[in-house]
Amino acid sequence: MTHIRIGSAPDSWGVWFPEDPLQVPWTRFLDEVAESGYEWIELGPYGYLPTDPVRLAEEITGRGLRVSAGTVFTGLHHGPAVWDATWAHVSDIAALARAMGAEHLVVIPSFWRDDKTGEVKEPDRLTAAQWRDLTAQTERLGHEVRERFGLRIVVHPHADTHIDTEENVSRFLDATDPALVSLCLDTGHYAYCGGDSVRLIETYGERIGYLHLKQVDPAVLAEVRAAELPFGPAVARGVMCEPPNGVPALGPVLDAARKLDRDLFAIVEQDMYPCPPDRPLPIARRTRAFLRSCGG
Repeated sequence: MTHIRIGSAPDSWGVWFPEDPLQVPWTRFLDEVAESGYEWIELGPYGYLPTDPVRLAEEITGRGLRVSAGTVFTGLHHGPAVWDATWAHVSDIAALARAMGAEHLVVIPSFWRDDKTGEVKEPDRLTAAQWRDLTAQTERLGHEVRERFGLRIVVHPHADTHIDTEENVSRFLDATDPALVSLCLDTGHYAYCGGDSVRLIETYGERIGYLHLKQVDPAVLAEVRAAELPFGPAVARGVMCEPPNGVPALGPVLDAARKLDRDLFAIVEQDMYPCPPDRPLPIARRTRAFLRSCGG
């Protein structure tokens, strides 16, 4: 049976940026995530936590924590022209993640519209040529990250990106090499975009390499869709909610994941930027207790 390792991330403390006056200090995040009962964390936006590996290791291990993954944002559908800039961004984060003992690198596609202003930066659909560039460059990234850093990339479907809906996720998976590219299934983002997480696990189980656990408030999501809000304002409105108050039900998701017969990380990410500094800790405690009740 699959062993699922539960963790959390800076995102669950309202952290989206390396520096922002609306975010809690990194020391408070580390203190509170450990106090909440989590052992595993992600690094979050590069530069939020210390980037010196010696100092970061001291801060993390001193709190009884371990690192599951780093995170990068990419625009690989733009083709080989963006490779050098992408690799410069990826390599620093991959090196730090590896130094912390992580085995994964979460890869998030670039947004087609600004997540704060809603400004449309490019079409929301890719051309056939852009799909070819996206899949080929992602495979290249998977190969290079594995060979140079010993990490496995897990691509994260995300609202307001080109890998979002069931149709687009399936197209992406069908066009990429399983030996090089796995999926980070974010249950909240997939529900936000109309997908069924359990069905995805049952259909593409061999491609699921990592989980992000979050839920969507259906009532708020209906308002967001009606108003055609971008993702940032949707989060500020509370579209991502505390489990078990939203969808999808996380118990069945974890049950489906356990049938995959491999070890998986399941990292809690409740998007709530911005949020009052005293809000995350009580939610984190309750969420950890809830996941224990689901066998996590």
